[in-house]
Amino acid sequence: MQLINFSATGWESWDVSRQPLIRDRMPVLVDDDLRFEDAPGVPRPALVANRWLRELPMNGAPAVRTWRNSAGCLRDWLQFLKDREVDPLGDRHDLQAALSMYAEYRFAGELENRWDMTTWNLHVGILSSFYRWARDEGWAVAVPFSYRAGKRVADGVLVEVERNLAKMRTPRPHTSIKYLERDFSELFVRVLAGLGPDGEPDRQYRGREGARNSSMAGLVLSSGLRGQEFTYLTVHEVPPLPARPSPVPVLFPLAHAVTKGQKPRTSWISHEALANVHQYIELDRAASAEGFVWRPPSKLGKPLVVEEPDWEGAYLNGQRRSWRQLSPSERLRLVSISGESPLVGLQSSGKPFIDYATVFRRTSARIRDRFEPRFPTVARHRLRHSMAMQTLEWLITGYYRRAAELVKGTGDDAAMALYLTKSDPMLVLRDLLGHQSVVSTEIYIARLDVTRIYRDAYRQVAEESDPAAAAEAEAEFEDEDFD
Repeated sequence: MQLINFSATGWESWDVSRQPLIRDRMPVLVDDDLRFEDAPGVPRPALVANRWLRELPMNGAPAVRTWRNSAGCLRDWLQFLKDREVDPLGDRHDLQAALSMYAEYRFAGELENRWDMTTWNLHVGILSSFYRWARDEGWAVAVPFSYRAGKRVADGVLVEVERNLAKMRTPRPHTSIKYLERDFSELFVRVLAGLGPDGEPDRQYRGREGARNSSMAGLVLSSGLRGQEFTYLTVHEVPPLPARPSPVPVLFPLAHAVTKGQKPRTSWISHEALANVHQYIELDRAASAEGFVWRPPSKLGKPLVVEEPDWEGAYLNGQRRSWRQLSPSERLRLVSISGESPLVGLQSSGKPFIDYATVFRRTSARIRDRFEPRFPTVARHRLRHSMAMQTLEWLITGYYRRAAELVKGTGDDAAMALYLTKSDPMLVLRDLLGHQSVVSTEIYIARLDVTRIYRDAYRQVAEESDPAAAAEAEAEFEDEDFD
């Protein structure tokens, strides 16, 4: 069974009466004999799978990557069943027996066919969605999975849930979250800029575009943007720099066409990180663009000439369009009147730069080789996790410090309870990250020592309000024997 990505290019020569109603880049499963029916009105499983895939954009899955993952899952399952002569839409008992064999194949089969528990659970979830749809639409007579009913609390409300018994129990998500501690994130940004750990120029550094790479990494560490969101950002969407530095972050609206799930949201960015981005745009980026003309590859489509750009949008080939509506591929086609790409990141040749993953990986290796052997390999999403952790600690520190001040000033625990009820850092972080539910955000909290944060915040308040008492308490530990 083959997996291809659909394109309507040249459909006029296909001997069809109209353009197929299939979205571009939609995955399509095709049997090796290129047939979708065994006889008129007798569809093959691949045809049913393709109909389900085409409905994904209307069922909460607008991302191309999700379509591709779902199609790959179905292809592997359908091929496995075909090799064992099992009807994918047939008897429940046969499907359950095949599912048991599939688990053995994926966990104890040949090395190249094995999966870990996370991959297995992802595929089980996709197959469960497919079979429920197929049953509801009348294509399948049964669902091969068994479910157990349960309840859990979501956003403070008790809701009923179902657990697919075919899914494997895995460690809690927080045990696998990867992020950079603050000292490592600062080291990463410095080395990207061509500096050493001490902030001085690294004379052995032979790379280029240090200002671009470090400013973009700083942007992500401050704002938490996903890879697609900052890679295809245009200079016109970068928030203006406030006239005066302020500890208050600057709001950072994001275009729904490049966000995950195409959900519009607003993040924020620190004044320092935003200033570095503006400095790169005004100096190093301007030097990269000077004297070069960007011509998008013809395979992307005709260029979109940008005229009269502003914060909201521009005229593209004579038609007013909002930046929020432009997909990543359309953003690569943007060309200013002077022949410059409006994307923030440019190569030294003036071409748009989108391969930050390679830059981050190579920089990580350089840090391990020269400065810190414990330094991890940094993927783009690790920077987003780092922002989440650092922001959460910042929020909680201020949160509990103000609570401690209320308690100390009034001696009434109800004051802290009232404050905690009115302002929840998790809700703030949820909105910044663009999570649909605060449950998704709560996985970060377990990686923080909240007790330590509260203790440090309360101690700071106490030291500021009564230095003599703080000094007396500290003196109690001076005679400790640490041998």
